[in-house]
Order: sequence, then structure tokens, then C-alpha cells
Amino acid sequence: MHVKIPLNRIGVLVGSNGRVKREIEKRFDVKIDVNSKAGDVDVTKATDKSDPSGLFRVRDIVLAMGRGFSSENAFRLFNEETTFGILDLRDYLGKSQADIQRIKGRIIGKNGKTRKIIEEYTEANIAIYGHTVSIIGEFESFEIAKAAIELLIRGGLHKSVYRFLQWKRIDLKKKNMEIWKPSPSEFAKEKE
Repeated sequence: MHVKIPLNRIGVLVGSNGRVKREIEKRFDVKIDVNSKAGDVDVTKATDKSDPSGLFRVRDIVLAMGRGFSSENAFRLFNEETTFGILDLRDYLGKSQADIQRIKGRIIGKNGKTRKIIEEYTEANIAIYGHTVSIIGEFESFEIAKAAIELLIRGGLHKSVYRFLQWKRIDLKKKNMEIWKPSPSEFAKEKE
């Protein structure tokens, strides 16, 4: 599997003394070859016993680091329940650099406030790099963060986006409580 990442992100993928690269290779039983002059990254199975689905997970981890995530945040993708996605602002705005910069500013907010609020309410991580906005999070959190970012791209007021996030966080908490709520028969057994 071949992935291309920006040259200035190669160091994040390799890590100090190759630590990050080795951790990924060990975890997924893969071999990662990095061409640091071109930004090319090739991922192959290390043995015949390697799980082929691990190649796709490693591809996402490499792409995440290439799109601005730290290795620690990209390692969240070790968990199969975690989703990664990239929003290309050019798909929403065309190629106008001025529009892309303006929208990046809206997503980041003054002193990073908007991005921080989205991350806090959704427990997702957001990276803004070049003309892309990337998200790492569990599926529902990912979808909520993506929706909030799309609202900002379409010109939604920050106040409205914050309110949307508050409601979605309440919904998530309710769902999580229902998951752990005992059934009536379990509740009766607990009382005995």
C-alpha cells in the first residue's frame, strides 16, 4: 500500500530514533518503508500471518500524521472503534486560497477557541493542515465534529454551532447512560 505525506511530516511518522515507526510496525506486523526525499511511504505485510486489514489501519495512521496529527493522537487509530476522515476544504469552497484561509480561521477560532470547543464537546481530535481538516474520534463523536465543522464552512454562526454541540453532547450522554442502564429484570435481581 502506497501513501504520500508532506516532507515536513516525515519526522512525526518516524519519531525519535525511529520509535514511532517501530511501534506501528510491531503493533500491526507490517513493514514501513519511508522515502524522506519524496514523502513516499510504502506499507507491506511483514509476514504471511499479518492481518491484511492492518494495512488499512496503518494507512490511516500514516495519513493522520501527514495531515497534522501528533503520533499520540494518530495512535488512537490503534482502536478499531476509532474513525479517521479528511475534509478537503476545496470540495466546499473551490480553490480560492482566500476563502480557504478564512474558513480555516473560522474553524480554529480566536486563540484556537472554536477548535478546542469542538474537541471538548465531541472528544474527537481535529487537525487543520494545508487545505484540509482532519478528524479522529469514535464514530458518533466523529460524525458530530464533522457536522459542526461543515456548519462553520457553510457560514453558520459560532453561537449556533456551540449550541448544536451542547445538544449533541447531551444526546451522547443519554445514550451512554441507556447502555449501562439495567433492564427491569436485572434491576429486580439487584434488589433481592
